[in-house]
Amino acid sequence: MSITVVDVYRALYFIFPAYCANAAPVIFGGGRPIDAGRTFFNGKPFLGSHKTLRGFFAGLLIGTLVGYLQHLLTQEAPILLGFVLSLGALVGDLVDSFIKRRLNLPPGSSLPVADQLDFIVGALLFSLLFSPPPVSLLLIVLIVTPPIHLLTNILAYLLGIKKNWW
Repeated sequence: MSITVVDVYRALYFIFPAYCANAAPVIFGGGRPIDAGRTFFNGKPFLGSHKTLRGFFAGLLIGTLVGYLQHLLTQEAPILLGFVLSLGALVGDLVDSFIKRRLNLPPGSSLPVADQLDFIVGALLFSLLFSPPPVSLLLIVLIVTPPIHLLTNILAYLLGIKKNWW
């Protein structure tokens, strides 16, 4: 199987709402934590202070709007796919935060590989229930996302949007 530039474009176009949903909380987040400061039975936070209601809903809104615009432009993507991908991306990120708190990692700390793929795995899993993409698209997304994620995080750090480069 050979992968073309068109295949990479299609994969990135497909997953773009999830990318936007994942980035939006960095820009629009803050405010009340989703877990409201509650702790798990072991006394550790459920998610931590960095996972906020405003960030979650901003990500859901931005990603859904991006998916809706894609639908309007091409009519290729189902109209609700942007919402499904965005919700999956945000849930995947929350699962990663939950795991990091169990590992005693503070909010904002790095968990290599998981931090780069948590939102993508969530988005792809949710998409399987709604509009399953071809396996080749899944593989492309899983391969290209870590370097894209790293580069966008470095850019956000250099622009002063993020406190850490990861």
